[in-house]
Amino acid sequence: MCEANAYLMESDGPKLIMEAVDRVEPDNGGLTIINIFGDQKFIKAEIHSLSLVDHKVFLKPISP
Repeated sequence: MCEANAYLMESDGPKLIMEAVDRVEPDNGGLTIINIFGDQKFIKAEIHSLSLVDHKVFLKPISP
């Protein structure tokens, strides 16, 4: 499988916010992440980094 897990970068380290992510789409000042089961989550964040070999997407919150 080629899906990734999405993590939100927090002060105490990355926090898993969704597993089996298939798509990350820009959406109205944030990102919508969608997994292989069709579950969606909108988050006010931007991409921090990607680790493709490890199948990880790291997101950082957008400051208000």
